[in-house]
Amino acid sequence: VNEGLMVFFFFVVGLEIKREILVGELSDMRKAALPVIAAVGGMIMPAVLYTLCIPAGYFSRGWGIPMATDIAFCIAALVMLGKRIPEGLMVFLVTLAIADDIGAVIVIAVFYTKTLHFGALGAAALFCTLLLFMNHTGVRRGLPYLLVGTLVWLALLKSGVHATIAGILVAFSIPARAHYDQSLFITHMHTMLKRFAGRHSPEQSILSNSEQQTILHAMKEKIFLVESPLQRILENLHFPVVMVIVPSFALVNTGIPLGLEDLRLSIAHPVTLAVIAGLVVGKPIGISLFTLLSLKTGLVSLPSAVKPKHIIGVGMLGGIGFTMSIFVSELSFGADAVTLRMAKTGIFLSSFTAWVLGYIWLRLTSGGETTGHGV
Repeated sequence: VNEGLMVFFFFVVGLEIKREILVGELSDMRKAALPVIAAVGGMIMPAVLYTLCIPAGYFSRGWGIPMATDIAFCIAALVMLGKRIPEGLMVFLVTLAIADDIGAVIVIAVFYTKTLHFGALGAAALFCTLLLFMNHTGVRRGLPYLLVGTLVWLALLKSGVHATIAGILVAFSIPARAHYDQSLFITHMHTMLKRFAGRHSPEQSILSNSEQQTILHAMKEKIFLVESPLQRILENLHFPVVMVIVPSFALVNTGIPLGLEDLRLSIAHPVTLAVIAGLVVGKPIGISLFTLLSLKTGLVSLPSAVKPKHIIGVGMLGGIGFTMSIFVSELSFGADAVTLRMAKTGIFLSSFTAWVLGYIWLRLTSGGETTGHGV
């Protein structure tokens, strides 16, 4: 699960990042600057607080655990608040979370890589070059990318770099442009619709009308070619990743004590306390502080109807680490079952606390407002 199925999780993350860079909020750095700065603060401060709690020794290697934010749970909290919050806050949160994902991937690749095997890295680089060549030459079918992407994963599996990074690399090679020109598509579809109408017979079912079936197949092929491969693959994978892979990852990696005595001992453990400090305290401080400081410069501004009190609430929700935090905890303490359990206990307690605090804060501070926008 951790080195295989989670590749698809990172693949979807990579596709979302690429889409945001090309056509989303990250495509305009003037709009993206504020949430990106907030994301940087939301990564630095938790790591700093963790390090202050555990400045040295074996336990200090978990400093990357509280840096991540789980976008799915944060968005779920905002959706539950409905019209109480401004629409711009959702955009701010999504952009912040995407930037946070980029930072988390960089941290995993740079700081949680052990021994490097340059032969395997060279092979991975060669396969990535092949993927880019396929994109450049107009390959738009998914199967070739799946086959070469599997080779990238196998090479990284032997390289020392965590194999899930292959998901990000392959995602960035997926074409964002359709192979079929839209104007040509419109012309062809008009022609085929006329042909389809011309073959219509009220007495004849389409099941027995081979000419209409042929036209329909041709239309389906044209529709396939005019779609962006990036968007098509993202739409097809998003549901299974969210509903199958992420829950499977959580199920396989769950290992927190359920007894009250075990829980009491876990909470007193330095790793558990450091993770809680990073996520519950560090996230809101980092996101809010970096946002307010950047606003003071006058170079950036808050989205429409979004106020500093909303940013504080988002900062609290940013403490929901969950999926990515559990993943980093596996990289940090995977060989030490006891310490790993302490880290996960901290993640679960922090994520639940952050969700409750963020939701209550935004509900109370936005209770009397109606934005007129849905989320």
